[in-house]
Amino acid sequence: MSNEHLDVLVVGAGISGIGAGHYLQTRCAGRSYAILERRGAIGGTWDLFRYPGIRSDSDMYTLGYAFRPWTGTKAIADGPSILRYLEDTARDEKIDEKIRFEHHVIAADWSTAAARWTVEIAVGPDGERQQLTAGFLFMCSGYYNYDAGYLPEFPNTAAFKGRVVHPQQWTPDIDYAGKRVIVIGSGATAVTLVPEMAKTAAHVVMLQRSPTYVVSRPGDDKFGLWLRKWLPSMLAYQLTRWKNVLLGMFFFKIMRKYPAQGKARLVAMARDELGADYDVERHFSPHYNPWDQRICAVPDADLFKALRDGSASVETDVIETFNATGIRLKSGKQLDADLVVTATGLDMQLLGGARLHVDGVAVDLAKALTYKGMMFSDVPNLALSTGYTNASWTLKTDLTCAYVCRLLNHMQATRMRQCTPRVGDSDVAPAPFLDFSSGYVVRAAAHLPKQGDRAPWKLHQNYVLDILTLRLGKVDDGAMVFSNPQVKVEEVVV
Repeated sequence: MSNEHLDVLVVGAGISGIGAGHYLQTRCAGRSYAILERRGAIGGTWDLFRYPGIRSDSDMYTLGYAFRPWTGTKAIADGPSILRYLEDTARDEKIDEKIRFEHHVIAADWSTAAARWTVEIAVGPDGERQQLTAGFLFMCSGYYNYDAGYLPEFPNTAAFKGRVVHPQQWTPDIDYAGKRVIVIGSGATAVTLVPEMAKTAAHVVMLQRSPTYVVSRPGDDKFGLWLRKWLPSMLAYQLTRWKNVLLGMFFFKIMRKYPAQGKARLVAMARDELGADYDVERHFSPHYNPWDQRICAVPDADLFKALRDGSASVETDVIETFNATGIRLKSGKQLDADLVVTATGLDMQLLGGARLHVDGVAVDLAKALTYKGMMFSDVPNLALSTGYTNASWTLKTDLTCAYVCRLLNHMQATRMRQCTPRVGDSDVAPAPFLDFSSGYVVRAAAHLPKQGDRAPWKLHQNYVLDILTLRLGKVDDGAMVFSNPQVKVEEVVV
């Protein structure tokens, strides 16, 4: 057990947690805080995933922090470069000194009488149980299960004589040079793996049950690189960042407003890359509208190049069964392989799987409404950092971190110790947490919180609207209830 108390406890030392450290140090100076990381290194996703070709699917001018310019040459950056960017940020700002590794948050219990969270932690390889208390809990632990990805039950996988691996469990000993590879899936991970593995594999097949929209975008940003020659680094970065934000918002809005035309354009772009003889309708024409799921961006058309030169191919079919030499499809076609990579998605999980209680009552997030896309109804002094589905993750987490600091500073100025989003008597109609049909969202829908049909309960997927709400909007907006519980000494850990 521990008697330690912190003003703010940040959970997770990935891109969100490091950002939280920056904002707490610069905007809430004097507050005590620590970052708990369940793994042995910083970086989150960018340290966990080690599969071939791991890279961002967003440009680094928007995936990078608002407060630290991206100075790499590539706008679509590889995973190791992103990890170095995070490590440099943490080291340069001494945020790394606040990180406690191998600290896994198991549960958190809020006491109104004490106005604090008591957090249970499993520490070290043996999972020794410890506790500490915190006035505010900032969950920056991502949105998926770090222990395992999603893996459907494919028939007869035990019969396959080769190796089957999920990208989330990729290890350095996996050798695919000169071998036949099947990558199951068509999302961002699959379209990253296929062209990279095709460089040395005998052949790579991307086996998909249904197509995904895939578009090529430049691997570098010529406008951003040009600005760097003439302007100070931060100014060039911010101008390029806003250029990319506004272009992204424009294309998203156009695609949503004119889905048929948007779909036709995206399919035509794939046809332009692959030629008139390629069956684009079968392999690159999804049944859903653009942005019902995330659009996959490939840098410098690398996937299309691999398909053109024959080092990779696409099969759109349903798996009937695995067998000794590979996979037999419903069509009867046999795909032989030495290695099968199951790029079948993530297992969505909020709060890193931690259990929450408020005054002894278990919190069921599925019954909660999200407040400003970052807090939960009736859950005091807790914020969740998540990103956008239609833009870069960090755009939203930057705003969330800054808002948490505004909230903490308001509480300090008004001498309030508890802040709780309350729906009250207003007739707020619940809606799904995410307006998104990706598999990982659909599978988790029953366990996710809801959003409302109006502010501040409505979840914006719009950076400009969130700037108005989180950076410029009122903190004391009526839905956020501030209170100052009287401390009962016997309930406080000393």
